[in-house]
Amino acid sequence: MALEITDANFEELVLKSDKPVVVDFWAEWCGPCRMVGPIIEEMATEYEGKAIIGKVDVDSNPGISSQFGVRNIPTILFIKDGQVVDKSVGAVPKAQLTSKLDALI
Repeated sequence: MALEITDANFEELVLKSDKPVVVDFWAEWCGPCRMVGPIIEEMATEYEGKAIIGKVDVDSNPGISSQFGVRNIPTILFIKDGQVVDKSVGAVPKAQLTSKLDALI
């Protein structure tokens, strides 16, 4: 299951991670987010032990969202060594997300 990432635990779970991190910025009311959500959950299971997969509810965590300039959701950031190295905006196929993550592992 994808981790719930918040303003409070973001630094610990994401920036200090020794593994690549995928962060899905989403909201309950967002239709395309509901399409991407199951893909993120599948990836969390498939990449367990190889990468950190998490979700940020933009309504509950405005700090992280503004820190990374997230204006459209879903926005999925790929972070390695505390730096954003890739991103995807909008509902995209699972293959596109997994290929971006595979490039970081």
